[in-house]
Amino acid sequence: MRGTPVLIIGAGPVGLTLALDLAWRDVDVTVVETRGPGELPSVKCNHVAARSMEIFRRLGIADAIRDAGLPAEYPHDVAYRTTTTGIELARIPIPCRRDRDVVTGGPDSDWPTPEPAHRINQIYLEPILFAAARAHDRITILNRVVMEDLVQTDVGVTVHVRDLDTGRESTLETRFLVGCDGGSSRTRKLIGASLQGDAVVQKVQSTFISAGSLLDRIQHNPAWGTFSLNPRRCGMVYAIDGKERWLIHNYLDPGESFGSVNRDQSIRQILGVGDDFSYETVSIQDWIGRRLVADRFRSGRVFLCGDAAHIWVPFGGYGMNAGIADAVNLSWLLTATIAGWADPAILDAYEGERLPITEQVSRFAMSHARAVAEQRLAIPATIEDVGPAADRTRAAWGKAAYDLNLAQYCAAGLNFGYFYDNSPIIAYDGGQAPEYSMGSYTPSTVPGCRVPHVWLQDGRSLYDACGKGYTLLVVDPTAEADGVVTAAANLGVPLTVLQVDSAAAAFVYDHKLVLSRPDGHIAWRGDHEPPDCRELMRRLSGVHATVSLIPEGPSAPREPTGGRPGLSATPVPSAFTMKTLASEVP
Repeated sequence: MRGTPVLIIGAGPVGLTLALDLAWRDVDVTVVETRGPGELPSVKCNHVAARSMEIFRRLGIADAIRDAGLPAEYPHDVAYRTTTTGIELARIPIPCRRDRDVVTGGPDSDWPTPEPAHRINQIYLEPILFAAARAHDRITILNRVVMEDLVQTDVGVTVHVRDLDTGRESTLETRFLVGCDGGSSRTRKLIGASLQGDAVVQKVQSTFISAGSLLDRIQHNPAWGTFSLNPRRCGMVYAIDGKERWLIHNYLDPGESFGSVNRDQSIRQILGVGDDFSYETVSIQDWIGRRLVADRFRSGRVFLCGDAAHIWVPFGGYGMNAGIADAVNLSWLLTATIAGWADPAILDAYEGERLPITEQVSRFAMSHARAVAEQRLAIPATIEDVGPAADRTRAAWGKAAYDLNLAQYCAAGLNFGYFYDNSPIIAYDGGQAPEYSMGSYTPSTVPGCRVPHVWLQDGRSLYDACGKGYTLLVVDPTAEADGVVTAAANLGVPLTVLQVDSAAAAFVYDHKLVLSRPDGHIAWRGDHEPPDCRELMRRLSGVHATVSLIPEGPSAPREPTGGRPGLSATPVPSAFTMKTLASEVP
């Protein structure tokens, strides 16, 4: 029997980030993972969003992540060509990591953040996160262990686990459990939650290859991602190491199945090479792009994060990154509850804030996926012809590809635009948060929005100067803030006061006082202190939310019903629609 304040199921990027953030906030964590130490993930995510890089900066690992992946000078551009080795139609310029801090004026430069996005595959990212977690004295990782069942009580969660190597069974006790265990989440099934949405948006045949001669066959400058547009076969090729390893996504047409498409032939058609080209297949993965969101992200003391809570086609690079955003949102709420300065009802804010955002982002991604599919299915047969007419065709298609895809590869809106507009722990003032798209947004201090970034007069990033708890940003030094400071101290709410240079903030900050939450969203703003500072701090610490630590209905704590002694049976939801059944990931 072991005890831990927080137990995380799954040591992927989301689970490891959650563990690191909790440990940074002085919370002990145990992580259960079915893979062995150092066992690499599949080549999935290729992009770490700016918001995620900001988190990694706070955790002290951003530099290690930015130094990994592609060679420093390898372009992070996205190219559109007839084939990987064929005629280039368009190119979205994205700075290589060597030039990230010096390039200006491009579509993916001058971002309002100390940590812009970084292109790196998950096989390089995850080992860095794992090493950081393994080295932290507040984090315990149990590798080659699987969760079999869980039972909730009014004080915690009892979790039955099994060692995959020895078969030995044991029990873990925790105050809170977080399922970061992917699309086929055991946690989600055990709490009776189900995925809802579109079960099939696209089908993709993915192949990870090693081909050292491919770079020599490319007639244009290298690119991080290269999309092949031709009437035979369309697909995306990602450079993994900038030398010889490549990930090829073959997008299947309507009516095609994984078994009906010749993988080798498709690869050659995408790359634009003949039978004289040789490559080694490292791994293969056939997958279905979906838009699925769990009907709830929480049951009592059990929470869902990342793919366990939502799955969608990876456009905009916001699959893993949305899960990381989940983790950081939940981390500070759990910390506040465990530390005792917040009412347990503050945890209601997690689902209330993250589920609506997930719906928004997933629809952005789905809409874009369908638009890309429509474009590639309409490619003219003349796109590879010779002559002025074909040149005009290629120019038109290059512009169309650039215009359609710029927003997903330079996704400022998805990074900085989303806001929480119906949270029980935000003091709204009637201000309307600006609308945002996948590629654009407007910085704002409306409560619920992301705290706009500025560089302070001493050269520090605003984010580097914020505390672990709430941070009161004093934009005008004449503004009175003693009441807020006193109220926070009396209630035990951690609060840092930060004087912000008014000249640096003048373009964005239109109030003298702005209160930033531990996750970097705005909790309150004003030109003067509120009439009742104590009431404000009570609200921000969850006092007025509805306490619901114990689940109700079908997800309530269950009595053991057969099987191993002391364990409960897996619940079967009382009603499933056929669409829901089709959407559940096996």
